[in-house]
Amino acid sequence: MTEKIPTGEMRLIPINLIDVLNPRERNKSVFDEIVANIKAIGLKKPITVTPRADPDGTERYLLICGEGRMKAFRSLGEQTIPALVVTVSDENAFIISLAENIARRQYRPLELLVGIEQLRDQGYDKKVIAQKTGLTVEYVNGILTLLKNGEERLLVAVERGRIPLNAALTIVGAGDDDKDVQAALQDAYESGKLRGKQLIQARRVIESRLTLGRSVARGTPRKRQDVTTSSLVRVYQKEVDRQKQMVKKAEITQQRLLFVVGALRELLADEHFTTLLRAEGLDSLPKYLADRVWSGGRTA
Repeated sequence: MTEKIPTGEMRLIPINLIDVLNPRERNKSVFDEIVANIKAIGLKKPITVTPRADPDGTERYLLICGEGRMKAFRSLGEQTIPALVVTVSDENAFIISLAENIARRQYRPLELLVGIEQLRDQGYDKKVIAQKTGLTVEYVNGILTLLKNGEERLLVAVERGRIPLNAALTIVGAGDDDKDVQAALQDAYESGKLRGKQLIQARRVIESRLTLGRSVARGTPRKRQDVTTSSLVRVYQKEVDRQKQMVKKAEITQQRLLFVVGALRELLADEHFTTLLRAEGLDSLPKYLADRVWSGGRTA
């Protein structure tokens, strides 16, 4: 069950006395929209804080929910903000903050997933994390597995619904070998874990994962590998294998096309068959196909 915010007291508190528990960055356009809404109609929902005392006894507050609203208030020149003041421990405050953001689904995917990892680091097992966040045990366990392996690209793809979690775990289980990964992808397709657009998305994620790495962090320089004779040979051989595979696929496609063209020629030579086609309004072919069935490109 998702962690609930306990009953508290409404107060108007100074913004400069609020410390952010779980800070996060926001898209500028999203933040500007929050500011515009508050400026136009005011604050629809108060922020949530919990009281904390400084070593000198000064009362301060730890922000649980509403960082965007608080920053918007500050940008509008406000000195105070309406807040629901609740009394909870630091640990429960963090859990409530994470659960609220999961419920709203406004977190960036990696922030959400790292939040789950932080709960794990605080000593919670996957079952307790699932209960506190409203997620399933299987989902939490899978996410923790991907986080442990540093699979940020797969994590983002899972969180955004591009590929299912079980397919991502299958890909991770294949390791870094390209052939093993492709075999895992085929197994995922044949077992029904990947279908339609998800298969296309999985291929794109795998290609990015192999060429750009598992992390999606921008501005982080990748470690350059030393170029050696053996590494050049491996890269060359890999490209040769790729080209051979392309040629093989092209030959198979060409053979199938020739078979289809031959079959159509035989069928369309049958007067009874063409009469049936005309009766059904199917007495023409697309130009690119007609050009192959008949020289000159005439239709049936």
